[in-house]
Amino acid sequence: MLSVVLATFNEASNLGRCLESIQKIADEIVAVDGDSTDATREIATSFGARVIKTTNKANFHINKQMAIDAAKGDLILQLDADEVVDDELFEFIKKVRVDGDVVAWNIKRKNYFLGKPLKKGGQYPDPVIRLFVAHKAHLPQKNVHEQMLVDGEVATADGHLLHYPYPDLNSYFRKFNTYTSFEAKRQFALGVQASWFRLSEYFLLKPLKIVFSLFIRHRGYVDGIRGFLFALLSAMHHPVIFLKIWELE
Repeated sequence: MLSVVLATFNEASNLGRCLESIQKIADEIVAVDGDSTDATREIATSFGARVIKTTNKANFHINKQMAIDAAKGDLILQLDADEVVDDELFEFIKKVRVDGDVVAWNIKRKNYFLGKPLKKGGQYPDPVIRLFVAHKAHLPQKNVHEQMLVDGEVATADGHLLHYPYPDLNSYFRKFNTYTSFEAKRQFALGVQASWFRLSEYFLLKPLKIVFSLFIRHRGYVDGIRGFLFALLSAMHHPVIFLKIWELE
């Protein structure tokens, strides 16, 4: 039995596309929704999902783990609402056995940025563990970039998740603001202060390191202006995090 699980918040523009890609293989769909004010819940229900209402957490992995815990299937596919299962992955999932040595599978992602997939800049193949045998993987729920912890052997699935997180700059900056606020609060709680040393680190050293890593080392220049913009905007996280730490003080 395959359970598809999601954590959602105001995903009406994405959710239908996501659920349509898995509705023919999902035996169960579980959506943990954090106080959506759009049609997210109605869309989930129209696909037969069991919707669990909760609050929207700053660390959204808490709601993701809640969805995993609520699943009844022996095989779990954890998705984000802005992801789509492609045909090759769809066929792979249909053939997965839960009684073998492998208990979890990395899935490659094609990450779309402003309308096109990024081929370089460290954004491909971007493997993530999203398919796993029940009770064999979980999220630590400590930060927003963590990976699944797996108890057992991991393999790589065929196919891809098509990931559409940033169709336009408005969507990028909405997520940018959420992430930088969460990260500033996390670092402030750990004792990071807005000192002059930190200012030079967060405004100069860290941004330069990111631009060099994404655009030069990982060849983001292959993606042209999109590759440059992605590297530049990624580098901007640190100055904004610093300013939000300063604001918290």
